[in-house]
Amino acid sequence: MLIIGNGTVLTFNKDSRVISKGGVVIEEEEILAVGDTEKLQAKYPEAAFKDVQGKIIMPGMINTHMHLYSTFARGMNLKTDQPPKNFVEILEKLWWRLDKVLNEEDIYCSAIYALLDGVKKGTTTIFDHHASSNLIDGSLDIITEAVRQTGIRANLSYEISDRDGHEKALDGIRENERFVKKAQLKGNSYLGGMIGLHASFTLNNETLSEVAALADQLGVPFHIHVAEGIADFYESKTRGYKGVAYRLDRFHILRPGTLAIHGVHLKEEELEILKNNDSYLIHCPESNMGNAVGAAPIKAAIDKGVTVGLGTDGYTTDMFESIKVANLLQKHESHNPQAGWEEVFQMAFKNNRDIASRFFGETLGVLQTGAPADVIVVNYYPPTPITSENAYFHILFGISGDMVDTTIVGGKILMEDREISGLDYERITRRVKEQANDFWKRF
Repeated sequence: MLIIGNGTVLTFNKDSRVISKGGVVIEEEEILAVGDTEKLQAKYPEAAFKDVQGKIIMPGMINTHMHLYSTFARGMNLKTDQPPKNFVEILEKLWWRLDKVLNEEDIYCSAIYALLDGVKKGTTTIFDHHASSNLIDGSLDIITEAVRQTGIRANLSYEISDRDGHEKALDGIRENERFVKKAQLKGNSYLGGMIGLHASFTLNNETLSEVAALADQLGVPFHIHVAEGIADFYESKTRGYKGVAYRLDRFHILRPGTLAIHGVHLKEEELEILKNNDSYLIHCPESNMGNAVGAAPIKAAIDKGVTVGLGTDGYTTDMFESIKVANLLQKHESHNPQAGWEEVFQMAFKNNRDIASRFFGETLGVLQTGAPADVIVVNYYPPTPITSENAYFHILFGISGDMVDTTIVGGKILMEDREISGLDYERITRRVKEQANDFWKRF
């Protein structure tokens, strides 16, 4: 038993309770109690005690869309005379080339580095979307090993696509089926799977029909990019549909629990389709800005009753950074300084929690009795009081991922005092850098 105490506890429960000089009692994998530190110590005198000396104690962050395989793109020379000028060219000249080169060691090193970087920035749950078109079979097992070693919660999928021919799509289908069945057989709250799809514009009708049947059989939804770039919209129009969501709905891809990523070019009536199918819209603001594809209709989606989550799309591993950019993007796009406040808070601290809890079968993203002990400690000493009403604004304007001091998942300390626990972080980063050099030569 462990008490993490003498901190400011941000519970993010239904009352957004903030506890000064508070603490959290952890017993095995769960939170046993939350409250005043002195009272907790008196009630549980046998517990070990970690004094955080006034730091912030809060739930771990949840990232609802990530690409762990993107690690080696950082600083990489594209080796092309003409840099990409639009989103499709970014895919063709960077990502679709990169995923063809990935070997087993590349996949593992990319994943473990990004996962550990997430741990260092307070992320305790992640939804990953993988691609490695010349190493499909078993690729999700390679990532699983990195997940197991780091101790984070993860939901994994392989992005099926017809861009390299239907045989590759079939390979992707088989990999998702194999992995989902394996994850379901294990049946734990740390690892899960769903069916990954790239995007409507790289998927033919035959493939969509096949994956819909598989989803029915397995009882899982999809993880798919939806209307990220305008090309996705135009391709659906040429097929006779009014938009991307209409086509995906026709093939029963938009179903309860489906993660529809981006949604930048969804029309208002398409948001109704997401709502009616109980599908989620996942916002990735930095990626959308970096790829110059536009801004997703977040306010309209939330007003329609769509559950909108927040992810990073591999652009960063820092969910605190994504929160800040999401807030600013809404203001910038609407020319309204009041935009984004409530919407981004809802995405990061309510909707991401609900999405993750649905998939992992546990009440994640909250500090309360009986919840999994996914806890982070943040080295932040505020200049003004923290209350239930203003805690989010302290996060928005005062906290970054690099201020995370301790990360705990399921009661297991993954990082303490900024030091990764149980793994040789320096050795791993050296291995990753050596592999990156090798990868760059092959790219």
